[in-house]
Amino acid sequence: MAEYGKQRVLGKVIVLLLLIIAMSAGAVVWFDYLNVIDAKSLLSPVYRLIGRQGRTQGTTPADAELSLDAERLAVSLAAIRLREQELEKQEQDIEVRRGEIEQMAQELEERQKSLEERENSFNALVKESENKDKNVTQNARYLTNMPPQNAVEIIGEMDDQDAIDVFRKAEEIANAEGSASIVSYWISLLPPERAAELQRKMASRPSLN
Repeated sequence: MAEYGKQRVLGKVIVLLLLIIAMSAGAVVWFDYLNVIDAKSLLSPVYRLIGRQGRTQGTTPADAELSLDAERLAVSLAAIRLREQELEKQEQDIEVRRGEIEQMAQELEERQKSLEERENSFNALVKESENKDKNVTQNARYLTNMPPQNAVEIIGEMDDQDAIDVFRKAEEIANAEGSASIVSYWISLLPPERAAELQRKMASRPSLN
């Protein structure tokens, strides 16, 4: 009985092993069919035994790989062209800004030259005025120290504005030194018409001092 029991157990083990092998083979075939695994080289003899053509695994064509590389290259080139356009735009903006700065610099330079010219003109006028005042002062002192008749003869040869300047400077010097002005005496020695004209102009254009 014990030997019979062992045979029955052995038979069951063999049946289970065969069942496992069959299920494994079926699983391999099914997974191969689903392209989960590639067992075509292993299953090819079996397909030939049963008179069927073995399945072949599809492969990616070389043209598809080239197309993918070409697409990647096209994307890269598009990015490069976009960057080039951005750089060109920035360069154009820089050129425009540079032109504006150069124009502003030129305007500033012209303004600086204009200011320098105005300053030079003003300094020249000041210097001329100082020289004129110096000359008038010197003439007024010179005429004051001369005999009145001789001084009047010289004043008579001056134009009206120069004579008025001398009169005013002589009065200014006399006031500064605390002495009597000789201007009224000079005027009295001039011809009446000339004296009247000089007095009228002196009254209509008073001294700025």
